[in-house]
Amino acid sequence: QVQLVESGGGLVQAGGSLRLSCAASGRTFTGYFMGWFRQAPGKEREFVAAISRSSSTKTYADSVKGRFTISRDNAKNTVYLQMNSLKPEDTAVYYCAAAGSYLSQRGNDYSYWGQGTQVTVSS
Repeated sequence: QVQLVESGGGLVQAGGSLRLSCAASGRTFTGYFMGWFRQAPGKEREFVAAISRSSSTKTYADSVKGRFTISRDNAKNTVYLQMNSLKPEDTAVYYCAAAGSYLSQRGNDYSYWGQGTQVTVSS
């Protein structure tokens, strides 16, 4: 199995920046497509961003495009989410996830999930 641990969440003011990290265990990290999802209280889990095995392809939700950047460092077994120009509506628990087959925006396509990290953006 793959264990994923998110970190970097916290409280920031609107317009600020935050970088989330997701550390993966095991030597097979490079074989997985990685994604970020988020869930706010009372709302369904939603897709944020995803990245291919070699970082050659990236995809983003329309709500974060131009503000968020996903990246990965396979040598460090880590995927990142750089969040700029944060808005109060970005407040949510952010989860990283791993998929073994293809790049996807569907949560059901991901086999492994982290525990989540809270991001709160104040006005």
